[in-house]
Amino acid sequence: MKTRHVALLGVVMVAGAIGRVALSGQPPATTGEPQAAAVPAIRVNQAGYLPGAPKVALAVGEAKGAGVARVTRQGAGEGFDVPLSASKLDEQTGDAVRTIDLSKLTTPGTYVLRAEGLGESDPIHVGPDVYRRPLYLAARSFYGQRCGTAVDLGPEFPGYRYPACHLDDAPLHASSGTTGRRPAARGWHDAGDYGKYIVNSGITTGEMLWAWEWYPSVFRDLRLDIPESSNAVPDLLDEIRWNLEWMLSMQDADGGVWHKLTSERFGSFVMPDQDDGKPRFVIGTGQAPFKSSCATADFAAVTAIAGRTYREFDAAFAEAALAASRRAWAWVSRHPGVLFRNPSGVHTGEYGDGNCTDERLWAAAELLRTTGETEFERAARSLTTSFAVGPDSPQAWPEVANLGLWSYALADRGGPDAAVQQRIREQTVAAARRIAERTRNAGWRHSLTTDNFVWGSNGVVADYGVLLLVADRFSPAREFREAALDNLHYLLGRNTFGLSWVTGVGARPFRHPHHRPSGADRHDLPWPGLLSGGPVARAGDPALEKLPTVPPGRRYVDHQDSYASNENAINWNAALVLLLAGLQQ
Repeated sequence: MKTRHVALLGVVMVAGAIGRVALSGQPPATTGEPQAAAVPAIRVNQAGYLPGAPKVALAVGEAKGAGVARVTRQGAGEGFDVPLSASKLDEQTGDAVRTIDLSKLTTPGTYVLRAEGLGESDPIHVGPDVYRRPLYLAARSFYGQRCGTAVDLGPEFPGYRYPACHLDDAPLHASSGTTGRRPAARGWHDAGDYGKYIVNSGITTGEMLWAWEWYPSVFRDLRLDIPESSNAVPDLLDEIRWNLEWMLSMQDADGGVWHKLTSERFGSFVMPDQDDGKPRFVIGTGQAPFKSSCATADFAAVTAIAGRTYREFDAAFAEAALAASRRAWAWVSRHPGVLFRNPSGVHTGEYGDGNCTDERLWAAAELLRTTGETEFERAARSLTTSFAVGPDSPQAWPEVANLGLWSYALADRGGPDAAVQQRIREQTVAAARRIAERTRNAGWRHSLTTDNFVWGSNGVVADYGVLLLVADRFSPAREFREAALDNLHYLLGRNTFGLSWVTGVGARPFRHPHHRPSGADRHDLPWPGLLSGGPVARAGDPALEKLPTVPPGRRYVDHQDSYASNENAINWNAALVLLLAGLQQ
């Protein structure tokens, strides 16, 4: 996976309280701020476990006594003993990890686990709706990333608000090939900064729309408490539309799509309405045809999905989105290989990609699914030969081939080749079997290979979960859903740091994201529902460089300065939303 930022501020400018370093999940010794509880040796999913699913706690440290742990229900004195496994070395972290099987807990309630020498776990919640709250917060986090409108998280999060930001139309940068201005409001701030990037919006919006398509029963009545909640459209689709309308504004008259809308340099750590990274420009490639192929193809894929998902609720918008998709496809068919690099003087996130063939595959496949037209079937089928679903690198913003392959495999109109569809299904299932086996055998029970500890490794974890859910759609298997759950358990607290990597979720969520609103406001706790990037083996920043030499799975620090390990990003949250929805259902 390619890093998102290729040119970063050498020194992070901060307005507001700087997050303190918290190594190994241990909160820093500071004053004037609420302190998290000490990290227990026994680690659990801090959101909880589904009644009928396997329930495994993991522990580090030396147990004493009989080598058993005692499970008791909250408010009840009686309980039962469960054995502790022998310790197993996890090479990615250097931890000696013990397994504690709690699968006998099938009655909803709250429990606690104690073992001599290891102490007491966080509360263990068991229930059918334990992931509904994390799903609500993760999906609602996009409202907190909105650009161009006043945002207020309401009475549950008093004071988490900002006035309307970035309302001025954006000038077209010299690299865009033209002059004038374009609408710059709407859309989501991409990550901890206030830029907006078509390429990352591509996989983000695509996976969010898939979440609706695949799990409508989960989202049809899920109220996200956004300004549109009183209308007749499901809140998830209203939220996604906020970003789609910005994406549509980035399409030029010839059908091509400009790559991004950012300032030339990142602004300071201030609230969005006070952003000093101005002006923000519509930025192009700097030479004809000025739009990029990857951005235009991502746009074509996403607007094709919108062309079918919004038809039930707003036929005119759906048709406009599909028409935009067709124009983008025509452009990228004429310009299949126009790559983007930051023009001279531009130092914000690049999202550069050396090959746009996978984006073109995804675009053709989604247009096939929406229209059933032969042109798109031929194009998609031809492009499938260049890619295969594998067990070691799930989909990511520069690598969307999986999305294109799955879209082709799911197509039921336009005469898709049944043999090609079957090949894709078989590849996906075979990859999922290897991922599930790897997950079962990993010390911390997640799917990451050592090479997967890249920038945004927690997003990789979530996207492995998505791959496993897709395999389960193609060939239902308990092992796929259990491995997807294991990845969620890792993200929500069953990890070497004992941290929930989603703000506002669990007994010990991380607290100091590289996220401007969280750093610039006056609240001790960050904005809720944000997924941290997670451990990263090779990228460095001011906070990570202070760490001692550690294995890749421990190269993380809960510090605001750590843009490499502790930033949020919309694409990681989208994968989390899709994973949570699938497991909730």
